[in-house]
Amino acid sequence: MMNRKNVHNRKRLKSDKPDPFFKGDSKRRKKSNDEDSIPSSDSDDFDDRFPAEIGGGDGAESEEMENPIETRNRLSKVMLDNYRKVLKREYADQIDERGGIEDGDFDSLVAQRLQAQQLEDSGRARRLIAARVQIPKTTKGFRFLVKHRQTVTAVVLSEDDSKGFSASKDGYIVMWDVENGKTEAFVWPSEEELKSHGAKDPQGRAKKRSKHILALAVSSDGRYLASGGFDRHVHLWDTRTREHIQAFPGHKGPVSCLTFRQGTSELFSGSYDRTIKIWNAEDRSYITTLFGHQSDVLTIDCLRKERVLTVGRDRTMHLWKVPEESQLVFRAPASSLECCCFVNNDEFLSGSDDGSIEHWSVMRKKPLHIIKNAHTLLTPNTHDAKQNGDLSNGTKDNSEHVSEKLSPSACSWVSSVAVCRGSDLAASGAGNGVVRLWEIENDAKGIRPLFELPLVGYVNSLAFAKSGKFLVAGVGKEPRLGRWGSLPDARHGVAVHPLHLS
Repeated sequence: MMNRKNVHNRKRLKSDKPDPFFKGDSKRRKKSNDEDSIPSSDSDDFDDRFPAEIGGGDGAESEEMENPIETRNRLSKVMLDNYRKVLKREYADQIDERGGIEDGDFDSLVAQRLQAQQLEDSGRARRLIAARVQIPKTTKGFRFLVKHRQTVTAVVLSEDDSKGFSASKDGYIVMWDVENGKTEAFVWPSEEELKSHGAKDPQGRAKKRSKHILALAVSSDGRYLASGGFDRHVHLWDTRTREHIQAFPGHKGPVSCLTFRQGTSELFSGSYDRTIKIWNAEDRSYITTLFGHQSDVLTIDCLRKERVLTVGRDRTMHLWKVPEESQLVFRAPASSLECCCFVNNDEFLSGSDDGSIEHWSVMRKKPLHIIKNAHTLLTPNTHDAKQNGDLSNGTKDNSEHVSEKLSPSACSWVSSVAVCRGSDLAASGAGNGVVRLWEIENDAKGIRPLFELPLVGYVNSLAFAKSGKFLVAGVGKEPRLGRWGSLPDARHGVAVHPLHLS
């Protein structure tokens, strides 16, 4: 009986038709073997089977449907292309002399650059370029590249240093070329279009939407530009078309600072409502909110790690460890912190309203070093005497250089600090007529002054080129976060100063 049953089962299985799923798969596998290619969703056979879902849409639909792996691959390709462009510009002379450089040579140079970048991002290596910066021999100083109608509040550079973005108090956002200064303006959409992109109606007493901008941030791949200001929204722009694509509501106060996490589309925003919010620019989505500050959040910074550095008017600086859902609180000795930036993952700088600059370490709750009176008021004819590097910290009043309505402390207020990424070169700006360069010594030994670059006006934002070859400053007649002071001799715009390395 058992044998007869087994024979019957064998006959039934033998007579069954082969499954068409496995039949089609074998055909695809055979076709791919003949063409020596790996089957993927981009193959013609796959597109013919699902024309409406995969192959039938336009470019925008395919971008929306890409999965996280495809997104990472695309961002990696963009980053590699940017590195190749930078290297081709750096080795332009060798290309002319040799008649061309092989692609393999460029790939090896890119690999070396990526390895060095990884060491710099992890904090295990630091480029020593501060000692190589030469004192300018001419007195021309900064060159104004872009003009604005009102005070410039924010300046950022793209990852490859080829383009820059600036914004002013009148809501004017400009993208400009670093080499030739060619400008292209971003156009604000209509109120109806803003609401279709997620914007809410003006809140509080405001009857009209404010376009006053306080902060800018650009993503590492250069696709997205984020802006924030008095309308309590985080606005997302497409840098390729200069069009508005999304408005993130949620903050209950003006958006005062923005930053992208390096290598990702993760966006952090700080506000006067004392919170930090996290967004995803790629998915156009809100992630979470960080609480901890007891007053307005003024400045924010982030590197490749998921750590965020913020300062506020509560005289504290917070280091947020987002995955661990924890934070470290650093308290300023006696003043309100105005600005901050990462040196590496374990060290950072801050500027205060009393004119001092603080050097911090993650291992201590108090500053490692404090440079008091970092931006004293100097007369114009003392600049040449200061070029030798002999910089004093004593306060010097100059009634001719400063408006009579301003106190000396208002112009010595440190409004911006910046560090050349992965190096020991830093800069600070105020309203005393100069931008100061600093060398951050190894092993947290201190900060050494280098020299000063003359620039009249409130220096509200600073940005170094990744190569350290130039410094960009956003200046104006008024401070970034208020109008308590005015310098009549200042100009509104973006100024660039080349830095020559020995």
